[in-house]
Amino acid sequence: MNNKEIVSKLWKLCDVLRDDGITYHQYVTELTYILFLKMSKETGTEDKIPEKYRWDKLVAKKGIELKHFYKELLNYLGDECQGRIREIYQGAISNIDEPKNLEKIITSIDGLDWYSAREEGLGNLYEGLLEKNANEKKSGAGQYFTPRVLINVMTKLVDPKAGEKCNDPACGTFGFMIAADQHIKNNTSDLFDLSTDEQNFQIQQAFTGCELVHDTHRLALMNAMLHNIEGKIYLADTLSTEGKQLKGYDVVLTNPPFGTKKGGERATRDDFTFPTSNKQLNFLQHIYRSLKTTGSARAAVVLPDNVLFADNDGEKIRKDLMEKCNLHTILRLPTGIFYAQGVKTNVLFFSRGKEDKGNTKEVWIYDLRSNMPSFGKTNPLKESDFDDFVKCYCAEDFSKRKQTWSEENPDGRWRKYSYDEIQKRDKTSLDISWIKTGDEVPDCSLNELLEEIKTKTDSIVTSVAKLQELIAEVKE
Repeated sequence: MNNKEIVSKLWKLCDVLRDDGITYHQYVTELTYILFLKMSKETGTEDKIPEKYRWDKLVAKKGIELKHFYKELLNYLGDECQGRIREIYQGAISNIDEPKNLEKIITSIDGLDWYSAREEGLGNLYEGLLEKNANEKKSGAGQYFTPRVLINVMTKLVDPKAGEKCNDPACGTFGFMIAADQHIKNNTSDLFDLSTDEQNFQIQQAFTGCELVHDTHRLALMNAMLHNIEGKIYLADTLSTEGKQLKGYDVVLTNPPFGTKKGGERATRDDFTFPTSNKQLNFLQHIYRSLKTTGSARAAVVLPDNVLFADNDGEKIRKDLMEKCNLHTILRLPTGIFYAQGVKTNVLFFSRGKEDKGNTKEVWIYDLRSNMPSFGKTNPLKESDFDDFVKCYCAEDFSKRKQTWSEENPDGRWRKYSYDEIQKRDKTSLDISWIKTGDEVPDCSLNELLEEIKTKTDSIVTSVAKLQELIAEVKE
């Protein structure tokens, strides 16, 4: 049994809890409480759990005794334990009212093929469960889960390296940091060449995050633990004064929440130059201010369209971003790839300069939205959909990027705008589109396109001539 099949079985157990009125998101949280104990046993890491509350003790209980014991277990692990165990279980409350349902879930989990799960990786199994929850519209969890293919592309292009501090200030279930860790492992020739201190840095300090929602914070902690990441994940609001400590990073990868603060209130950060009630504009300010001023610190951030054109504080923040950072690339994403179908989003790629002035010289924009197929459950986004963009982005260096019809500019989706051109636009807007909706976007070279136009024109001329001959015959 592979991890995909195990995830399907775990997800199907949710049907057992419908009579208890438990939501999908509550179910995943409940599963986290139980899976932590089982996975600790499978990985031989039960030593930090009191023997009285380990998996074998839980699975041995039945009926009402199980219900009472489970409640006692949650309280003890959340109040009396230390470290990650306490963080995961703090304030934990079971939503399962019927003892038989609880018993069925525990015995079903115990009976799964855990040997195969360990072989494929328990972290991969848990992420599969989180993705299943995010793809279920009724769960409402899509707002906490960025599509894996987009995470992978952003991570690949930002290219985090061993020894760098990486952060996600709105980390959700910690997907970006998991991807950053895996990217480094895949691209470091021999991790064993790292010193003991360097290896400890990768485990304990390299990857950090911050999450506001308590239940989602639990999922992030569990996800990190299963991927052997021990970096700090704060339960806090990045846009509050607590967020001021989140700074000094080499890499930021994130998809912050969209919308405005409740009641239109402004962020409580007194270090923001342009405080606003717009969450994403405040997150953008936080992100570029949190990067080191070494000249190599960089970020990739998913943001909605209004960040590109909002006036007043929006315009000031865009100008500040382009002064302090080199905003070198904007990827305009297709619609339908997030939980909220109508949301139009972009990825901004930028690097913090050593100085706070004159860092952006030109901005390259790739339009992956206009005249693209509709993405969704029946047509999921694939990494191959980003191949042309990646080819453009990875041109030898930014100064040699092309704007002609060539390999670096497939389908005419890739254009450059100078800083001066952007400054002359109304409100310094970066909301730029040049492909007309409904236009046929060519997938050929300019010569091939001209030849195709000529062929179609000749065909039309021939058809008109035949029509004229037919009309003449009718008149005769």
